[in-house]
Amino acid sequence: MGVTKEQVESTLKSKLNPSHLEVIDTSGGCGASFAIEIVSEQFEGKRLLERHRLVNAALEEEMKEIHALSIKKAVTPAQWKQQQETQQSTSAA
Repeated sequence: MGVTKEQVESTLKSKLNPSHLEVIDTSGGCGASFAIEIVSEQFEGKRLLERHRLVNAALEEEMKEIHALSIKKAVTPAQWKQQQETQQSTSAA
């Protein structure tokens, strides 16, 4: 059996301590493909590629069974807050 959404969430929570985490199983339930949105202070001062590497490294064991990992967002809390404010002002207009 593949990796579960809960396993991915648990690993990322323990290793990256995110303030926001959304994991979506895009494989139809077999655990081979996931989309992730993650907000972590550990991304502070790091470029996008470095952030993606942190996520991939955190999921090292799980990646042995995951065939596709789409990191939709890997942002800092400040960037997340700014994106939320921008979305709210756009939707209010």
